[in-house]
Amino acid sequence: MSQHPAAIVESPHIGSGTRIWAFVHILPGARIGRDCNLCDHIFIENDVVVGDRVTIKSGVQLWDGITLGDDVFVGPNVTFTNDHFPRSKHYQPIVSRTTVKAGASIGANATILPGVTIGERAMVGAATLVTRDVPPDTIVLGNPARIVGYVGTKNSIAAPSRPAPAAVGTTPTNVHGVTLHRLPRAEDLRGQISFGEVSRQIPFPIQRYFLVYDVPGENIRGEHAHRTLQQFLICVHGSVHAVADDGRTREEFLLNDPTVGLHLPPMVWGVQYQYSPNAVLLVLASDVYNPADYIRDYDEFLKLTAEAR
Repeated sequence: MSQHPAAIVESPHIGSGTRIWAFVHILPGARIGRDCNLCDHIFIENDVVVGDRVTIKSGVQLWDGITLGDDVFVGPNVTFTNDHFPRSKHYQPIVSRTTVKAGASIGANATILPGVTIGERAMVGAATLVTRDVPPDTIVLGNPARIVGYVGTKNSIAAPSRPAPAAVGTTPTNVHGVTLHRLPRAEDLRGQISFGEVSRQIPFPIQRYFLVYDVPGENIRGEHAHRTLQQFLICVHGSVHAVADDGRTREEFLLNDPTVGLHLPPMVWGVQYQYSPNAVLLVLASDVYNPADYIRDYDEFLKLTAEAR
């Protein structure tokens, strides 16, 4: 550990290689990991845990109940809170727990309300107000925070123009087993029809369908993988962003055309978000509903995909 002469470090729990700059004050109960960088003018209270390789920029206060995981970045003047109803000389019997998980980053001047969890590798934009949990790998912005993207996606925009019949077919993507489909379309004076047939456009027998609609724009759906189930997604009205992830590569698709389908095979992590107000997402499934087929923990998904390689 290296400590500037103007810093006050009361805690004996400071990891090796951590650098503490001027005017940092760390109370006795705090625990700081290895190889951290604590910049000028930081205050850290007692019931605080900071992981390894964490960077905290100037002007940050970490109050009781806050945990920062390994490799977290906290930008200048980020404000953490731990009391929903603060009053002078009124103390909470139990403080709210706020957790920033490994690899997450928080931009300058963001405000984090009490009791939230910011997921692994998430990115909180500058000046964002975080009022609810932030899912792993999401990019959030605004007041209140809304999901605007996913970390590490390669964007693939499904063009809104309807292709001629000769363009109907299947396009591979960067995600293993995931394919983008142009579906047949017919048009006359009575309107338009888009259709698909099993074993032609739909690559599996259909055992179930469901519709997703009236989703508030700030909410997300999915966030899971299936062990054996296949799905075929068509946004029949409006638009929705879909993310597919095979454990190595993540790609994002804009579904905004009823002649475009996205095939998600088993063992692909899927997320749908940024639904337009009028969006209706049709999902065709290869089997009936089975809760045991779901993988809802991303770390478990990564472990299973690594074992299968």
